[in-house]
Amino acid sequence: MANDQMKPVAGLLLFLNFCMYVIVLGIGGWAVNKSIDHGFIIGPGFELPAHFSPIYFPMGNAATGFFVTFAMLAGVVGVASAIAGINHIRSWHASSLPSAASVAGVAWTLTLLAMGFACKQIDLEIRNARLRTMEAFIIILTVTQLFYIAAIHGGA
Repeated sequence: MANDQMKPVAGLLLFLNFCMYVIVLGIGGWAVNKSIDHGFIIGPGFELPAHFSPIYFPMGNAATGFFVTFAMLAGVVGVASAIAGINHIRSWHASSLPSAASVAGVAWTLTLLAMGFACKQIDLEIRNARLRTMEAFIIILTVTQLFYIAAIHGGA
C-alpha cells in the first residue's frame, strides 16, 4: 500500500479495540451469568410473572437485556475484526483490505447499535457500576472503531 504512515496508527487502534472488546465480552458474560442465576424461576406449578421478558436482567432497567445482548454481539464481531485486522496490518496490501474493512464495518455497525441501547439505558438511570463501565466502553469503541476503519482506508 502506498501510505505506510497509517500502519502504526491502525495497529495501535487495532490493539486498543481488541482489548476493549475483550473487556466488553467479560462484563457482558458476567451480566448474562447473573441473569441466568437470578432470573425468573419457571417450572411446574409456577406461573409466568405479569411482565415476563426472556431477556430479563435483574441488575438494570428495561434496556439492559437489549444492551447486553447487542454489546456481546458487537464484542464477538469486534474480536473477529481484530483477527482480520492483524492479517491486514501484517501484510499491509490492497488485497487484504476488503476483508479487514468489511468485518470492521460490521463490528462498527453492531457497536453503534449497542451504543444506542447504552444511551437509552443511561436515560433510564437504574444500573450498577459494571453496566456503567460497559456503557462507557461501548461509547468509546464506537469512536475508536470508526477511526480504525478510517486508518486502514487511509493507507490505501
